[in-house]
Amino acid sequence: MRILFLTDNFPPEVNAPASRTWEHARCWVAAGHQVTVITGAPNFPQGRVFPGYRNRWFAYERMEGIRVIRVKTFIHANEGFVLRSLDYLSFMVAGFLGGLTVRRADVVVATSPQFFTAIAGWVLGLVTGRPFVFELRDLWPASIAAVGAMGRSRVLRALESVELFLYRRARAIIPVTHTFKAELRARGIDGRKIAVVTNGADLRQYIPRPRDGDLARTLGLDGRFVIGYLGTHGLAHALERVLEAAQLARDDDRLRFLFVGDGAAKATLVARSTELGLANVRFVDSQPKAAMPAYWSLCDLALIHLKDSPVFATVIPSKLFEAMAMGVPVLFAGPAGEASGIVVATGGGVVVPPEDPVALVAAAGHLAGDPAAVAALRAAGLVGARLYERGRLAMRLALVLDLVRGPPRRGCRRESPPKVLPPPTDRIRETS
Repeated sequence: MRILFLTDNFPPEVNAPASRTWEHARCWVAAGHQVTVITGAPNFPQGRVFPGYRNRWFAYERMEGIRVIRVKTFIHANEGFVLRSLDYLSFMVAGFLGGLTVRRADVVVATSPQFFTAIAGWVLGLVTGRPFVFELRDLWPASIAAVGAMGRSRVLRALESVELFLYRRARAIIPVTHTFKAELRARGIDGRKIAVVTNGADLRQYIPRPRDGDLARTLGLDGRFVIGYLGTHGLAHALERVLEAAQLARDDDRLRFLFVGDGAAKATLVARSTELGLANVRFVDSQPKAAMPAYWSLCDLALIHLKDSPVFATVIPSKLFEAMAMGVPVLFAGPAGEASGIVVATGGGVVVPPEDPVALVAAAGHLAGDPAAVAALRAAGLVGARLYERGRLAMRLALVLDLVRGPPRRGCRRESPPKVLPPPTDRIRETS
């Protein structure tokens, strides 16, 4: 099968969309499929092109058998609605043009979180007569309204209309949570063309390992109980509440809070931590993906923190699976939903209310004094991670793509969905 995949993020970027696409594509190539990825010059989240790359009209490379075509886009840091939207729009146009250079494909896949990439995928499928598949990573634009980046307006209603249009035109939709599927069905989308493929972890890369002693000493974490937040520092994560927790715990010399990554809220968080004089907080810039297991090894708890909004009850942060695979117990602070359900069902962590610094500190302090409880959470998480092994999930997605591909169809005729998408090839625990 020849898969054409459009994504705004791809390695060496290290955010969740980039990691998911990279790990799936590697598995597909290993299984004998041909994969072409259309993406931009790596720049997320700072909005600066990574060393060794240029923002060129077209650049080609091979990455472990994956053909990568990088197109020129307007680049801006991951902050500010208008300029980021221009970034997305530019990739929509450039990604479509880049896709036209691919002579043969059996299926066109486009991934969110924002749906401008999906527009490019839909038009490309229409022009080339290939089926368009929408990988749905976020309920956008609902999520931007949830973080306060946009209020109810004509613009938001127009975006929602485009969103529904794309759902209806897609031959298949691949949401990353069962809650997303339920939401789509409630909005009138045909459930026969929706197949859930959750996020997961590459269990070959993310495995338990001893704490990196040199790194721990460098960061002043040696002998401390580390609560680690590894990932994007965005508006959806309400990390200012974590700093409030660190302030409450400033007299508990056992505890340290480690932040690794970048994002729209990073500068504000660093400034606030300095203002409060938080000696128990460490900030580290975004790291290459290959370095992340070393930073996970520093963590006694993996903090997953989400804004207290119903929208974020529908998401499953990918770091949940990486933490479990590394044997790091999860401290989940977010709305009750599918992600918290996984934590409870696997026994791989503890759940506290969202945006509650007192509860967060109480849970961390309790676990810091109970090594046996931490060991039990670690063991349960390792077992639970096997349910979300990335290779198996990649093959599940490939099965869906193989089902929807077919002979070329040209013109503007609406394509009907497949009769029934296949059930999971392996039983994956549902928590919705």
